[in-house]
Amino acid sequence: MSNVISASNLTLAYDNGKKEVIKNANFQVKKGEFVFITGPSGSGKSTLLKSLYGAIKPTDGSLIVGGLDLNHISKRKLQELRSHMGIIFQDYKLINEWTVAKNVVLPLIIAGYSTDIQQTQAQKLLRHVKLTEQANRYPLELSGGEQQRVGVARALSKNPFLILADEPTGNLDEYSSSVIWDLMENACVQLGATVVVVTHRIPHIFNTPHRRLIIENRGIYEVH
Repeated sequence: MSNVISASNLTLAYDNGKKEVIKNANFQVKKGEFVFITGPSGSGKSTLLKSLYGAIKPTDGSLIVGGLDLNHISKRKLQELRSHMGIIFQDYKLINEWTVAKNVVLPLIIAGYSTDIQQTQAQKLLRHVKLTEQANRYPLELSGGEQQRVGVARALSKNPFLILADEPTGNLDEYSSSVIWDLMENACVQLGATVVVVTHRIPHIFNTPHRRLIIENRGIYEVH
């Protein structure tokens, strides 16, 4: 089983390297694994996740994602890599002027897929996230839980090889949280996607085999 993510002596920092958040971390994530990243508030969980899609460059060490070295990656290659990822943000990042259906297929619009494919995929994904009735509404007309389900549907729209999620159920009601965990488990088990989730709390009922990495004192450790 090949590594989708490989970090070697990875150091991440802000303020031109003065404020180290993660130091000399070593870990791998294999294809098809489901990995939770936990740790206290401010420990660097979101920083680590941002580094995995190239929003933050390593200060030291190496970080390889999808076979590409993120220390030395061109802008074009990084955009191409991101186009094969599904990223789920804590604050949804939906386009409020677009309908729910159009938000869901944003990655397909960017990639130039035909309108027919966009509509078919939107219908399928909205059915998955139980929002078929909301297709023609706008994000601000939805609850927070519904908006996040739109965000998850968008992340899944291009069958990504890697899904990165930052506190995807942080402030959501129990029903929406349950729908989102089910979707991410299915993406891992049925689609073979690798899933990495930053979260304060792992759900009580979670049937998919998974790993847990914890960030403590700037290090990253496996919890067994």
